[in-house]
Amino acid sequence: MADSAQTDVLIVGAGPTGLVLALWLTKLGVRIKIIDKTALPGTTSRALAVQARTLEFYENIGLAQTVVDRGHQVQGVNLWVKRARAARIPIGNLGEGLTPFPFPLIFPQDQHEQLLIEQLRALGVEVERPAELTAFEERDGEIRAIITKEGSAELTTHTYLAGCDGARSKVREILNPGFPGGTYDHLFYVADIEGAGTPMDGELHVALDDADFLAVFPLRGQGRARLIGSVDDAAAQDRDHLKFEDVRDRALHNLALDVRRVNWFSTYRVHHRVALSFRKGRAFLLGDAAHIHSPVGGQGMNTGIGDAVNLAWKMAASLQEPASSALLDSYEPERIAFARQLVATTDRVFTGVISASAVARFVRITVIPVLAPLLLRIPRVRRFAFHTVSQIAINYRGSTLSAGGAGRIHGGDRLPWVRVGSEGTGDYNFAALKSLDWQIHVYGEAASDVRAWSDRERIPLHVFAWQAAMRASGLRRDAVYLVRPDGYVAFASTDRDAAAVERYLRQRNIRALH
Repeated sequence: MADSAQTDVLIVGAGPTGLVLALWLTKLGVRIKIIDKTALPGTTSRALAVQARTLEFYENIGLAQTVVDRGHQVQGVNLWVKRARAARIPIGNLGEGLTPFPFPLIFPQDQHEQLLIEQLRALGVEVERPAELTAFEERDGEIRAIITKEGSAELTTHTYLAGCDGARSKVREILNPGFPGGTYDHLFYVADIEGAGTPMDGELHVALDDADFLAVFPLRGQGRARLIGSVDDAAAQDRDHLKFEDVRDRALHNLALDVRRVNWFSTYRVHHRVALSFRKGRAFLLGDAAHIHSPVGGQGMNTGIGDAVNLAWKMAASLQEPASSALLDSYEPERIAFARQLVATTDRVFTGVISASAVARFVRITVIPVLAPLLLRIPRVRRFAFHTVSQIAINYRGSTLSAGGAGRIHGGDRLPWVRVGSEGTGDYNFAALKSLDWQIHVYGEAASDVRAWSDRERIPLHVFAWQAAMRASGLRRDAVYLVRPDGYVAFASTDRDAAAVERYLRQRNIRALH
């Protein structure tokens, strides 16, 4: 058995979660090895939605604009009942004033993965494939893994292991933390098509008839879309031989859609599960290896990317300063809480979407087309809807890393996005987050001892002139906000001195990453 050189982190799985983790760690100076058991990257557009919080993370590494340019911004959601458009809900600027990316964006997973691979390659990192993890163990303070490539086994050693290897995770199988949940009875199909008709106008269309479900998701390019629909029980009995022609007539009857070409077709069942633990020793679970749920709201891939960003800087800190390894203890509680909440929420929504009960049908067909457009005209409802779907509402207030509060912003909250330059300059506070490091923000005037402490400890201080709009975002004038490398507020205080910040950092053995 061949024995290879040690790297800091072994990443198993080169989907979006594993690739983002690899990218972040590499930018933070961590030596990584990333493997995938498939011979080639994916060529089908599985996950589609890229949420605003993901784009904010990408903005910090200079990738967001490329994703936006290559993706497709969705301007509206159309609800259909009995072959007629019952309502249109404009969503193109749903999050205006809350984020640099106030729009829903579709960017197919295969193109998404290819872009991330290109970014890694530019940094000198290649995905090793086909390469399969067959076993691993933690011994003497390191991970020892056996990786099979082209029939030969290789023994590798690493400080940490990250299981990003999907719903059938080998890492999770070996760790065996338990993966409770279930599988919905309904069978669904997905098809990437080329076609014509009203639903091919670049917007999202959803048919709400009876127990049928059909959604048309626009893809970039003229006349291209992704269909997701339910399969009736009779057709589902012969799943192995099911073709698009078997579901075409029944499903497309609900929308005046002319499908001229099917580029890809598959069927699947929806699962809802969360691992009982996301970590055992030096091994971690992320993405679908840790949690799977219904596709409602386009949350799955984005949640995995959130896992990766959360874990990356904590791994980098612990590798740089072993005394900071306790930071890794916060990964599981921060991310598992959101995963459980997400599974519960999407489960309720998904059950309502597919339920054949009389009450559910009445709500889908009669109530939603009337009520949804009216509610989404209310600014507070629009903000709540965007906060929820875009993932900018995720917070870690209950984390051991979160402390203090100033204004409406508490430790664990996402740092609000605010303009810091004059009107029209395009200057915003998020530009400071590109350092991927700890930093202090003061909106107003910073006390002299805070400035002196920042210089001494080499934790950058960003002071932004106070503007009235900052108060509306929840910020407090002259307060001190200690911001984590992932853009969340770790500690907030109205006391204008450095002692509390220093005490926070020393208690947790935290120092700047760079």
